[in-house]
Amino acid sequence: MTKTINVSRMPKDTGPAGWNRILPPAKRYPELTEDIRADWVVVGGGFAGIAAARRLSQLAGNDRIVLLEANRLAEGPAGRNSGFMIDLPHELNSETYAGAADADVRQIRLNRSAIDFARQMAEEFSMPKRVFDACGKYTGAASTKGEQHIDSYAKHLDSLGEQYQLLGAAEMKARTGIDFYRKGLYTPGAVMIQPAAFIRMAAEGIAERVSIYEQSPVLAMELGDEHVLRTPKAKIRARHVILAVNGHIQSFGFFPRRLLHVFTYASMTRALSPEEVARLGGDPDWGVLPADPMGTTVRRVSSLMGSGDRVTVRNRFTLNQSMEISERHIRDVVRAHDRSFAARFPMLEGVPMEHRWGGRLCLSWNSVPAFGEMEERVYSAACQNGLGTVKGTLSGMMAVQLALKQRSELLDEFLLHDAPQLLPPEPFLSVGANLTMRWKEWLAGIEL
Repeated sequence: MTKTINVSRMPKDTGPAGWNRILPPAKRYPELTEDIRADWVVVGGGFAGIAAARRLSQLAGNDRIVLLEANRLAEGPAGRNSGFMIDLPHELNSETYAGAADADVRQIRLNRSAIDFARQMAEEFSMPKRVFDACGKYTGAASTKGEQHIDSYAKHLDSLGEQYQLLGAAEMKARTGIDFYRKGLYTPGAVMIQPAAFIRMAAEGIAERVSIYEQSPVLAMELGDEHVLRTPKAKIRARHVILAVNGHIQSFGFFPRRLLHVFTYASMTRALSPEEVARLGGDPDWGVLPADPMGTTVRRVSSLMGSGDRVTVRNRFTLNQSMEISERHIRDVVRAHDRSFAARFPMLEGVPMEHRWGGRLCLSWNSVPAFGEMEERVYSAACQNGLGTVKGTLSGMMAVQLALKQRSELLDEFLLHDAPQLLPPEPFLSVGANLTMRWKEWLAGIEL
């Protein structure tokens, strides 16, 4: 007996994928235009999908593997990501990113396994340092409250036995070139990536073993002994399906009323002139997370493939359960972004923003993934809880192990989580969540 799943929504991304737009034109992969058969179909070409396809190419012998991307690679959330691969606790629902100690120890181990997997791809596929840079990250505080957050987080890291370095205002200025931060915390285990370049180069690297199709969204799935996936112009028959679609797992009918669809917003400058780079000073590449999770994330990157030196700021969050935003949402954050940029970079007064965009996150109320075997030989590797680079990579890896029935200590640890909690009904959910986020942003004060 077969079961048909009609996909209710297609991904819609508003504004340019800034990290992708500053690179040279990307290699094009074909659209699926004729019926084919495969052993495995990975749906989604972001961090989870790329990791799943890569792991299958290593473990599934001579099986035929197909990766389907609904749009162009690196034009969706992967090209809108801020590019932090974070090994340490990064709980967006907490005040200082920290969680319970036992869970954090387990999460650190899992995060580092994902970073190591990404590092292996970076090395094998000859990614330049500015695509995958194991330079660590900073957490910056600009207020007394922010300093208290950093001190609390440092104590938590002490309890976990993790390394870090506390930095004063002068040290933060020496490294970033700006005197906005009163205190900083440096952790060496994070990796800063150019997310769009990473996805592009990883795709090129796996393309010898994986057939990649762009602009080929799945419109429906007919489940049976051999699953049939229908795209606009063709069908694929496959034994196994991995849905690496983050929040759009709900578009396939799974996890109803259990996932939060949060958008965050970013603005990126035009390429800085040599004189502006000199005025700014500091290191050429760095990333600073705010001490308050509702504050402003900042990245400075040096030129890669002719992209130029640039600065990116990211702040503001909105809950949009439709999984879509309009251009109005982006216009609404322009003033906040420009204020945050001006407060941190007075030496760059007059430098305009070239790209502004919104990007989708998927979270669960209890900060757990939407993972597992949903139907026979149909697997979900979704809901990355705001850390798509690492947790996406991890869920893609783990979905393959689960599908191949290759149990391991890492998979057993990854499976130690509850199911995503049921959400409150609408309109209480959206009204309450957005009011709460606006309140927390107000409390963040100067950190925003």
